[in-house]
Amino acid sequence: MKKLLLMILAVLFISLNINAQEDFREQLKFGIKAGINFSNVYDEVGDEFTADGKLGFVGGAFLAIPIGKFLGVQPEILFSQKGFKADGTILGVPYTTKHTSTFIDIPLLITLKPTQGFTILAGPQYSYLMKEKDSFEMNGVTTDDENVYQNDNIRKNILCFIGGIDINLKNLVLGARVGWDLQHNNGDGTSSSPRYKNAWYQATLGIRF
Repeated sequence: MKKLLLMILAVLFISLNINAQEDFREQLKFGIKAGINFSNVYDEVGDEFTADGKLGFVGGAFLAIPIGKFLGVQPEILFSQKGFKADGTILGVPYTTKHTSTFIDIPLLITLKPTQGFTILAGPQYSYLMKEKDSFEMNGVTTDDENVYQNDNIRKNILCFIGGIDINLKNLVLGARVGWDLQHNNGDGTSSSPRYKNAWYQATLGIRF
């Protein structure tokens, strides 16, 4: 009788464990998303530097990992374009430039899910600078310059903070984020480029599987 009771308890334990694992797998969601960044810069230091916002592409993948009924973690990996438009002067001559920074962004977001259709997200983000492109116009002449940075005086590894919301419509996810750099771009302080930090608004449409 004792052995039979132990066998029944063991079967119940295994069954509950399998069901819990299945429930976890059902809640674990992988997804892809794409959208736009509207970005600008702040904390600017440079020669008569005035920046305006510009649009850029963002897209990548995410993994929603439940911790409990209301909490979770959502790591993401994104291809993200940021930058700005600017007017300024060089030796008294006016110029216009468009600057695009291409990053690999890796947010690690804590998620709070008060309802099935609504998620609040916030957390740190690591951004790696892949390349930068400048379109420069002065005296009616336009030039394009694209660089994959190798020098250490441009910061390529940037710590950021990001927060926002997701609206969950079955397998569709509408996302809105706001983010900003916690470190400026001039890594060791010797770069001749204007110093600044990126800030951006982000809107995406995603699909969860």
